[in-house]
Amino acid sequence: MKTIIHKAESRGFANHGWLQANHSFSFASYHSPERMHFGALRVLNDDVVAPKMGFGTHPHDNMEIITIPLKGVLKHKDNMGDAWIPVLPNEVQVMSAGTGVQHSEINGSVDEHLSLFQIWIFPDKENVKPRYDQKSFDSNDRKNKLQTLVTSIDESHEGSLKIHQDAIISRIDLDKNRHFEYKLKSKNHGVYVMTIYGEIVIENNVLQSRDAIGVWETDAFSINAKEDTGLLFIEVPMNY
Repeated sequence: MKTIIHKAESRGFANHGWLQANHSFSFASYHSPERMHFGALRVLNDDVVAPKMGFGTHPHDNMEIITIPLKGVLKHKDNMGDAWIPVLPNEVQVMSAGTGVQHSEINGSVDEHLSLFQIWIFPDKENVKPRYDQKSFDSNDRKNKLQTLVTSIDESHEGSLKIHQDAIISRIDLDKNRHFEYKLKSKNHGVYVMTIYGEIVIENNVLQSRDAIGVWETDAFSINAKEDTGLLFIEVPMNY
């Protein structure tokens, strides 16, 4: 088993006034040669957006983009006909940029900050037709058990959103003192584990809120919750 630890305070940070952004990997003005990506996972941004502010219309191509709101209301608009769709906590948004897409993402609240994770994953197919989707996930369905949010468009897994990559994004909310074993899809996969809140131990590594660990070259590993803990798993092929 191989592991890499990214403590919360080691992330890149940018204060744009309207946006407080923490970067797990090199992004915009934050550049670290040691933190370019984790396998096919290119970006994991932990953003807080001020009320009524957001990301104006901008382009993407050939990237799978996943957004997970944690608090507040996100509103999405794109050039595929989607006009200011609200995306709420316990919902997940996916967008396959493919041949090219223009979109805007704003805080839809006039008085509450928006907190979200923004994830970019390299696609396994380029120049596909752009697509957008979102789905609500019941938080009760991840209580001490794995809740799958996103899988490959080539998989028959029901109930998950789809992207053009052999990846699995999932969440779990563990009660204090609970034990969980995470099993990887294949030996070619690794998983990046973000502690949303709480405290866990993985392979004698203590991880607290917003700490992360990358794990690969193993079939499975154990997680022990020292407190009530929420975890985000991003499992991706490592040959990138």
